[in-house]
Amino acid sequence: QVQLLESGGGLVQAGGSLRLSCTASVPTFSSNSLGWFRQAPGKDREFVAVVGRSVDSTYYGPSGKGRFTISRDNAKNTVYLQMNSLKTGDTAVYYCALKVDGSILSGLAEHYDYWGQGTQVTVSP
Repeated sequence: QVQLLESGGGLVQAGGSLRLSCTASVPTFSSNSLGWFRQAPGKDREFVAVVGRSVDSTYYGPSGKGRFTISRDNAKNTVYLQMNSLKTGDTAVYYCALKVDGSILSGLAEHYDYWGQGTQVTVSP
């Protein structure tokens, strides 16, 4: 069974930073691609970023490009999302997702095979 556990969320003031972590219980971690999505109340799930097999293979959605950085540590089976210059609009539940076939990056939630439970990020004015 594949499990994804997010952590690092919390309350932060606008302009501040947070680093989210997601640890996966999968033996072939390096062969997968790992994405971050977010969902605010009343809104659809939104793609933030993805990192592929290579730590240098990344792709960002409009909300993630510029202020956010995705990275992975295969030795620790962990993917990170560094979020800087946070805005109130970044308030959402952030989800870690795993795509078993990591050969092609995707920003579509339907392409991912496993999901974590999410971690809440709240940005105050």
